[in-house]
Amino acid sequence: MALLKGPGAMTGVNLIAIAYKKGFTRDRTSQYADVQLDARDLRGPKQTNLHLKSDRVQGEDGKVRYTNGAPYSTRQMEEIAEAAGPNTEPILDKDGNEIGTIYGFKGNVMPATRGTGLVVNTKSVEASEFMVDSRTLDRQSASMRAAREAQAAARESQARTSAPETGREQATEVEVDQPTIG
Repeated sequence: MALLKGPGAMTGVNLIAIAYKKGFTRDRTSQYADVQLDARDLRGPKQTNLHLKSDRVQGEDGKVRYTNGAPYSTRQMEEIAEAAGPNTEPILDKDGNEIGTIYGFKGNVMPATRGTGLVVNTKSVEASEFMVDSRTLDRQSASMRAAREAQAAARESQARTSAPETGREQATEVEVDQPTIG
């Protein structure tokens, strides 16, 4: 889950929302959207997880999966779509059928009142500084992967520098002869 800390970290955030056509609740009053911090936002490059919500779920088959969708009312989704304007990109399945939409927008986020993660304050949404396109999701994944690799490399480097070097310690030990009197 994206970590936004410090003064002003949750305001004016460039975001993308991934909304699937089948992501509506049964009563169709809400739609689940995977809202993510745009990797191109200044707060994005060091994030290992750009999703505003990310819950670990163990399936019936025993496999661990993550759910990233948060419910937004149909009115809230309309506000996101209005803010995005033409800054959208269709999500296509392997056969080329449109199964959802990516919206690029900017807004303030806040901790969710129910559940975990962060949610968008849809009263604050406006046009994004960045355009979404067919490669947006690939860039999001690449950014998270690069941040994880950089974090792993930093941990490995720190482990190497903090480990005692036994070879040097042995080389610095010198035998000193006792002075003789007489």
